[in-house]
Amino acid sequence: MDRKSAETRNAAEQPSWAASWKQSTGIRLSLCVLFVLLFYLNLSPHLIPQTYNITLGEESDRDIIASKSLEDKIATAKAQELAAESVEPISSSLPLKPEAILNRVFNRIEVLNQDEGVSTSDKIEIYRGDIPGYYNEYIDEFVRTNSGKPDVSEALLEEMSRVAKSQSYAVPAEVFYKLPALTAAQVAEMRQVAVNVARKLSADSIREAETSRAKVAELVNASSLTQRTTREVVQELARMSLMPNKFLDTAATEEARELARQNTTPVIIKEGGVIVKKGEIVTQEKLDMLAGAGLLGGQRSYWPQLGLLLTSLLFLLVLMVYLYQSGRIGGVKPRYNNMHLFMLWLILFLDLALMQATALAQSPTMPYVGYLAPAAVGTMLITLLLDKHLAIVSSFVFAIMGSIIFNHDVSLIFDFRYGFVICVVSFSAIFTVHRASQRSTILKAGIMASLFGAVTVLALLLLGDLPERQELLYSIGFAFGSGLITAVLVIGLMPFFELSFGILSALKLVELSNPNHPLLRKLLTETPGTYHHSVMVGNLSEAAAEAIGADGLLCRVGSYYHDIGKTKRPGYFIENQSGENPHDSIDPKLSKSIIVAHARDGVEMLKQHGIPKPLRDIAEQHHGTTSLKFFYFKAVKQAEAEGAEPDFVEDDFRYPGPKAQSKEAAIVGIADCVEAAVRSLRSPTMENVESMIQKIIKSRLDDGQFNECDLTLKELDKIGQTLKEAVIGIFHSRIEYPEEVKPKEKLA
Repeated sequence: MDRKSAETRNAAEQPSWAASWKQSTGIRLSLCVLFVLLFYLNLSPHLIPQTYNITLGEESDRDIIASKSLEDKIATAKAQELAAESVEPISSSLPLKPEAILNRVFNRIEVLNQDEGVSTSDKIEIYRGDIPGYYNEYIDEFVRTNSGKPDVSEALLEEMSRVAKSQSYAVPAEVFYKLPALTAAQVAEMRQVAVNVARKLSADSIREAETSRAKVAELVNASSLTQRTTREVVQELARMSLMPNKFLDTAATEEARELARQNTTPVIIKEGGVIVKKGEIVTQEKLDMLAGAGLLGGQRSYWPQLGLLLTSLLFLLVLMVYLYQSGRIGGVKPRYNNMHLFMLWLILFLDLALMQATALAQSPTMPYVGYLAPAAVGTMLITLLLDKHLAIVSSFVFAIMGSIIFNHDVSLIFDFRYGFVICVVSFSAIFTVHRASQRSTILKAGIMASLFGAVTVLALLLLGDLPERQELLYSIGFAFGSGLITAVLVIGLMPFFELSFGILSALKLVELSNPNHPLLRKLLTETPGTYHHSVMVGNLSEAAAEAIGADGLLCRVGSYYHDIGKTKRPGYFIENQSGENPHDSIDPKLSKSIIVAHARDGVEMLKQHGIPKPLRDIAEQHHGTTSLKFFYFKAVKQAEAEGAEPDFVEDDFRYPGPKAQSKEAAIVGIADCVEAAVRSLRSPTMENVESMIQKIIKSRLDDGQFNECDLTLKELDKIGQTLKEAVIGIFHSRIEYPEEVKPKEKLA
């Protein structure tokens, strides 16, 4: 009754569809189609030449690549404009004479100061009104005089007038108050000094008058003028007269720029270059270019599509042949089912997506960006979650696809520099991380990938034409950064795959083996006997599993949790008893119910704490459907003593199961029974330990406990031999070794 109810419960916990889809041939074929589509869609943009149906005046929905070299007239026009803009503006000098302004000013001062009929205040007002205007009047007169001359353009005269007037100097008001007091001798001396200063400064080319005006004070102070008043007046008048004499010549500049346009080399879009960018409005010029390049409409050749399809099928064939021949897929109970195949597809999808994202940042001028691609993410995830050898096979697939994705030479299919780097970093990561027992190992693998990637890139660059220092440093730096990015991504993605697909990686197992885990602490504090028993079973099962190539770490950690259900009724299990055995005073059927319940209780507790299913399976399956013969015979004797016919059969005293579904669950069950049996021996010797182990394995074999797992007789024999050696090593102080027979006794 209990066994049937347990089977019903197990069926309820694992719906038939959940088990069937994992082994379904139809779903497996669908996944194969997904693999082909993944390879095809990732490579088609890089291998299949396209033709485009685009409309004049509409935006392009993609980048259009040139299949042959052709002139880009629009780009040529832009290049011509850039060449014209790069021509420095041409400036021309004009013979402006600031001394003419000064002579006019001093002439006015001489005449007005000698006129005694004009008051001092009137003189000041006359100077204030007349002198500032002499500057603009001279400029206007110069324009009128030179207008129409062949060697001076009207545009230059206009530019001169505008610039010179914009740089006029405002004479301070106090200067005008000082002018009426000047004598004729002072005016004559001041005229000579001011004219000399102006001539000296205007002899140089002047673009900004303020620059020359800043030098006036120094020259005036070094002159023959000794009075402070005369020096100050000369300084201000000289500054007022100074003006720029070199101006932008727009006509000459435009002539030079036109010559630059004519000498510009036409822009050629090389094979593989972009003709029309995504989002660009299609002009008639672009449409003509596309038509000339054979990219507009027309007949399309389907041979490249067929070639790419065959290539994608070959990639799939490589993976599937390895999986079938290695026993991963196929057979009655494959180790890796459709769920694992889908996870492999998802890992490939993520890795190729990372490559494509990196390729978006790559350009013909910066091809080394491709070295930044974290291509080892896929191989590291496959190593940690699936299989090291499958990761090696996948590395070659990634390398070939990377050689296509990062290739910028359209005349070639592969640029295997990138493929070679991907192979090296993938192998370095695989062999560093395949025995990972903690998260930090992933970081170490990333650092190893960084170092090997950087060295590989350096070697490739040194073998060819040595690039410029900047390109060399960028290439090595990107290759080094790729490994670090890989480690970060793998650490972040691992929990997602572990939780989403129920994968129990070695890293997760090591975390669960921590004695500080709440369940293990509960086991230690409430059932110390069971805890010690579980640790011993872990040692035995790990050794046995590794001897036959099974997962030793899974067996060890599974052993730690396999009897967690005993914490609900610890006193009913002999390893936790220190006094009276409660089973001596209760009905054998009740004892049986309590004992067998620990497997079910353990599974429920493990579920509540989120322990992964492989460990729950070990807790549920380690007893299989074995019989509790002690309580069965006790119940039989009790019935005979009462003179009644037994209302039960031996099958009523069996564990509900299920039987072991994996090698690991079967090994833990054997080790559990062996450890308990050895502990019950009062005077164990090698002979009776070996006999006992063989008896336990044979009993379970005869009882059909291994019928649902793929253990072979050879493996069972190896397990027995390994358990014997492990037991002798663990219990060596208790086992009595047989004494050697003395020579005399032999002769007798």
